[in-house]
Amino acid sequence: MTQAVLDNRVTERPKTLEETKAWMQQRLVSRFHPMNALDAVEGPSLIDGVPGLDGAAWGGYWGDLGDAARADAQQCEARGEAQRAKALYAKATGLYFMGRFPCPNHPAKQRCAVAERETYLKLSQHWAEPIERVEIPFAGQASEGRHVVALVRRPAGVSHPPVVLMWGGVDACKEQMTAACDAFLAQGVATVAIDNAGTGESPIRGVQDAERQFLAVMDWMQARTDWRADRLGLLGRSFGGYWATKLAHLVPDRIAGAVNWGGGAHFMFQPEWIAASRYPDSYLMELVETRSLMLGAVNDEEYIAFFKRLSLLDQGLLAQRSAPLLLVNGKEDKQCPVADIHLLTENGSPKTVRLFPGGHMGLTPQTLPTIVEWLVRQVQGQGVRS
Repeated sequence: MTQAVLDNRVTERPKTLEETKAWMQQRLVSRFHPMNALDAVEGPSLIDGVPGLDGAAWGGYWGDLGDAARADAQQCEARGEAQRAKALYAKATGLYFMGRFPCPNHPAKQRCAVAERETYLKLSQHWAEPIERVEIPFAGQASEGRHVVALVRRPAGVSHPPVVLMWGGVDACKEQMTAACDAFLAQGVATVAIDNAGTGESPIRGVQDAERQFLAVMDWMQARTDWRADRLGLLGRSFGGYWATKLAHLVPDRIAGAVNWGGGAHFMFQPEWIAASRYPDSYLMELVETRSLMLGAVNDEEYIAFFKRLSLLDQGLLAQRSAPLLLVNGKEDKQCPVADIHLLTENGSPKTVRLFPGGHMGLTPQTLPTIVEWLVRQVQGQGVRS
């Protein structure tokens, strides 16, 4: 595996401002995360105007643009122009997202993160299936929060739907789950979106036992009687796929199916991979800083040590029976090694695997539909049995 990592020729330094703009322009054309947050027509000029990559310049620039769009949305709403207000709230949400991306590690970016959450909820009130924001009690430790924020959506006209719990990775929060939620809702499946451990409004860092957060939400979901939650669907995106995999092994009988979409299991957390994946071509900027904030690491030594203890192999879980697992990634991923998929298939229960062309998460037009189709069948009781 080490030689394969070295052969990937990952860049050895952060991108310059001009390289960053070129990366953003290229990604904008494909409409893939994170550049799907910007309008395809307006995006090129907005990218050209980015003044700098430091937190103050980056967060201030996108935050000011978001403020202007949100103010326009509010004026349209006051005039009764609902469709125009909806479009502007969506625009403002995307601009604020860019302002806090990839993580809110500066006051200007923190302001954007709060504004993004507020504006996203305003936007959802214009949808056919708006968001219900719920604060779920969480028995956190002394340094942790006391609730998990969940964004709940229910399919219109379905009285007792199955339900999927989903979360993102290190930079995609619950507000970035819209496309996945919409796809499940169209199939009559309710959705609950939360933040990955150590991100967004999560009450806990990405510590070794952060499954406590997800289990608290599962308890709350399975205590409700207005949807079919005896066996849940789980979707973990990017780094979040790690937690979907861990939960599938810890509580297999509570889960109808879990998807690890681009997450690691063991090799991702080893020092040699950490060294090789510091500046992957597939990532915009500040991957190490973003992962460190998630982990609660304050220096490089802690970053390496905290990452290493996440290994599911070292925790002795991979030989155990698991709930049905779908493992999805791109064949050339430089952020999470595909070797982790092979490791998972060689241990414990049989797994379902779908590899796509390209890099991290295998982003193609077919990727999300493939995931949704598999998980819908699982929660409807028509799929793979553990």
